[in-house]
Amino acid sequence: MKKIFTLDDFMVAVVAALGYGFGATIAKLSGWPTVLCMVSSMVLGIVCEMVINRIVFSKTVQKKRRYRVITFVSIFLFFLVAQCVAVFWMRVSMLDYLFEQLIYVVGLPALGFVLNLFIRGFRVRQIKKRYGDGTGGFVFDMKKKEIEEANRQNQPILGEYDTDLAVKLRTGTYVGKKQKKCISYQGIPYAKPPVVELRWKAPEPLPPSDGVFEAVNLGASAIQVDRKGSILKHHRQSEDCLYLNVCVGTQKTKSKKPVLVLFHHGDFTYGGSAEPFLAGDDFVEDHPDIVFVSFNYRLGILGFINFSEVPGGEAYPDTTNLGLLDQIAALEWIRDNIAAFGGDPRRVAVLGFDSGAVSICLLAASGRAKGLFSKAFIFNGSPMHTYDSPEVSKTLAADLLKETRTQTMEELSALSSEALKEAAQKLCQRMCGPTCDGAWIPVDAYSAFREGTASGIEFVVGFPSFEMQVLRAFVGDEHFEELMSAAVKELLEYMDPTLSNAVEEYIKKETEGASLTEARSKLVEQYNALGIYRLAVRLSEGGSKVHLMYWDEKPLIENLGSGTVDAAATLLGNGEALRMYGSVMNEDLSVTLQTLLHKFLTGNALQLYSNEIKGVDAFVWKPYPSALVVSGEKLHCEKIADRLTEVEGLFDFLVT
Repeated sequence: MKKIFTLDDFMVAVVAALGYGFGATIAKLSGWPTVLCMVSSMVLGIVCEMVINRIVFSKTVQKKRRYRVITFVSIFLFFLVAQCVAVFWMRVSMLDYLFEQLIYVVGLPALGFVLNLFIRGFRVRQIKKRYGDGTGGFVFDMKKKEIEEANRQNQPILGEYDTDLAVKLRTGTYVGKKQKKCISYQGIPYAKPPVVELRWKAPEPLPPSDGVFEAVNLGASAIQVDRKGSILKHHRQSEDCLYLNVCVGTQKTKSKKPVLVLFHHGDFTYGGSAEPFLAGDDFVEDHPDIVFVSFNYRLGILGFINFSEVPGGEAYPDTTNLGLLDQIAALEWIRDNIAAFGGDPRRVAVLGFDSGAVSICLLAASGRAKGLFSKAFIFNGSPMHTYDSPEVSKTLAADLLKETRTQTMEELSALSSEALKEAAQKLCQRMCGPTCDGAWIPVDAYSAFREGTASGIEFVVGFPSFEMQVLRAFVGDEHFEELMSAAVKELLEYMDPTLSNAVEEYIKKETEGASLTEARSKLVEQYNALGIYRLAVRLSEGGSKVHLMYWDEKPLIENLGSGTVDAAATLLGNGEALRMYGSVMNEDLSVTLQTLLHKFLTGNALQLYSNEIKGVDAFVWKPYPSALVVSGEKLHCEKIADRLTEVEGLFDFLVT
């Protein structure tokens, strides 16, 4: 938590107390009635507080330490003069008034601070009572009414509607809903439904329309694998899933606003924009000068599969990376339509977690997405999480044919959504990810970054130190064990004998105090971190401006981990949603990180001056090779390369 009061706050409190005291004393000695004495005290006290607050917390004073020292000395001298005047002219002691007033000016905020600690402690106890040791993964006590509300569908509007909440586009007029300080437009289609003859086809633009439609309910999530820890198993799923959501502040401005576009997580087999901890409402309410957009895209066997060797597969040339084509279609929709919501299509930033971060990496490496975004904040994702070649993803198609007992694309296309979902669930141990096909995505994205393909994009690259437990809580123990075993096996296949021996020796050593799965998990954690660090290295070598963020916050419940869920919720200010995932948000850290994210979006320097956020000292987020380390409720910058692995030689193998 932040400090209760900084020296700056105390100086403001002293001058305010002087003002309250002088106001009351002068009025009393002048013979004024008690009521007027109180009014005089309040007026002079408030004026003094406002004036000194503007001086102390001005950018000029806070910019340099010596300016603060000069200001504090001046305030101290002002206090001495005031005391002398009080003693010799009014013949009263201002110290008595100061003591009385400081009880209110300092005491009440201190009481509020203690109350906040009590509330946070209560929430922590409730979370731990609900989750126990966390071995059961994420727990969602969804009530039937809540599920029904989340699954409502938008309808055409035939009668009157609130024109203040309506936005007219080429494809129709969409009427949103007002909530607190923002207007939310949910479930807007950005492409034709990819169903029937458009199943496994590239997204197509919607036709023009003069219709009026509700935009108050989320669109369906993509057909997906139902993971143990995913709340979206309660949300309706459909092949008709190409919908997006826009959130804007209620206050209109003359200038167009920067746009933040969220790419959801989910290892390309599950997830969606309906995830509570990825909501943008709270962020927009606190930062109304930003337009927030989130969207769904096709997943799993409907979004990433290679049918080139299936009879009839030649009619489906884009299936290998359909999910990425959906993402490009969404970005193109934003480019063409976001101005109607007050957004600036020339200032689009993308924010992605896990598979969303991987997607952004691949789009940045692809010429097909050139110019669709200029800033990228990616967390826990790198090009390492893709198929190396189209050959690898062909095996998934072969397995799908066996599972569904089909032989041709015609037979596959005739299957129902339910049959495909059931097959996907049975094939969930296989990764359904993008493929570096050499057409849409360079065969070696890392080399493409080094050659400058993303040089026009500014990046924040973030990764966690304790993510594997989060993944375990999502997928369940049994599937997690399979994932770790497969990941280590694949890793060893790419290594030379010397390094593979070192890796096996490391796993053997770790199993002395932990299980084999935990040892493998620790190795995979390091492997992933090095892949993300390598991304930052290559982007920097290619001319991109890069800032690193290392999430080293300790989890509230160890078996639930601390990574994507905590980082995403903290960045977006979704504290209530985070409690559903077994943690309690650090409000002060959230305000600080949101401020830095906002500066990134608006093009300001990634730094804080002292007390820009009251109680937070001056801070500069230095670019790569330094990293912003979020640890122990503190922010600091340092180089972290030597913290990323315990396996000798692994850093050189993956990064250099």
